[in-house]
Amino acid sequence: MVEATGVSGYEGSVGKVIHEVFAAQTDQVTTDTLGNVISLKRGEGENRAKVMLAAHMDEIGLMVTKIEEKGFLRFISIGGVDQRTLVAQEVRVHGRRDLIGVIGMKPPHLLTPEDADKAIKMEDMVIDLGLTEEEVKAVVAVGDLVTVNRNLIPLSGDFVAAKALDDRAAVAAIYHCLSELCRMRHTADVYAVATVQEEVGSRGALVSAYHVQPDIGIAIDVCHGEMPGVPEQYTAPLGKGPSVALGANIHPKVYERLTELAKEHNIPFAIDPIPGPTGTDAWTMQVTRAGIPTGLVSIPLRYMHTSVETLSINDIKLTGRLLAYFVASVDRKFVEGLLCY
Repeated sequence: MVEATGVSGYEGSVGKVIHEVFAAQTDQVTTDTLGNVISLKRGEGENRAKVMLAAHMDEIGLMVTKIEEKGFLRFISIGGVDQRTLVAQEVRVHGRRDLIGVIGMKPPHLLTPEDADKAIKMEDMVIDLGLTEEEVKAVVAVGDLVTVNRNLIPLSGDFVAAKALDDRAAVAAIYHCLSELCRMRHTADVYAVATVQEEVGSRGALVSAYHVQPDIGIAIDVCHGEMPGVPEQYTAPLGKGPSVALGANIHPKVYERLTELAKEHNIPFAIDPIPGPTGTDAWTMQVTRAGIPTGLVSIPLRYMHTSVETLSINDIKLTGRLLAYFVASVDRKFVEGLLCY
């Protein structure tokens, strides 16, 4: 998944990958008009509750805005791209065919003293494909997408680094949840949704939640993992399970059930207090239609919105296990109890 292309608004390629793997674990898979992949795993019995698990599959990226003389490309960002991370990156330009290029800038030797200590602005960078203007225009057009050319990097232990782990690691956690549920009895219907366009406004979660009309919605995303130089209160440890959010965006009884199940099944977790909107699909799910009781479970991740996002594979599995136990615990009585705090 992380090596597939899926910039916000253009998630078709990664959506096909997810559609195929979800089909092996669920009873039904569809793709809606925005590109959300919505799969259904039915529960047992009648009058079943509906639980929606949502993780976004889109990634941040770039878009070509101009083809300069000599074949250099100017570009703009799609989603929250930190321009400081772009210099010297190898990229893939998705034109009529994919082309490999590099993002270049004026070398430090030629910078003025005033500019030497400043971050290079995106408008001062170019993509160099090593081709002439005519050769570039034969393949590339204004509006073509650009992504960082990065394969998954196995690190020591169970750590990996890659682009787009935000939030395809959470899609993997949902997949693991579905695998666990194959060995469990559950009465709730589970809607596993890989959403689109989260990085530009959680649009996919809005329309898919409106369509599914779940009794409970759980967003799965990433949070900031511990690393040097970042205050401990803003991070969660890697390799020690998911982070469970609480706050105005989160229904208190959903939070209570998640944390109780984690303790019962010896799943380590951190608590993530978020006083306002979480900036995830949980926010749009919560305020869809007449309101949906919502939770948020996050996977700790270092170096968010870079091409070397880093996390623990075991945290993905622990997140999937917790989600499976939660789904298995949901019945109509629990849903009715959510109406009063």
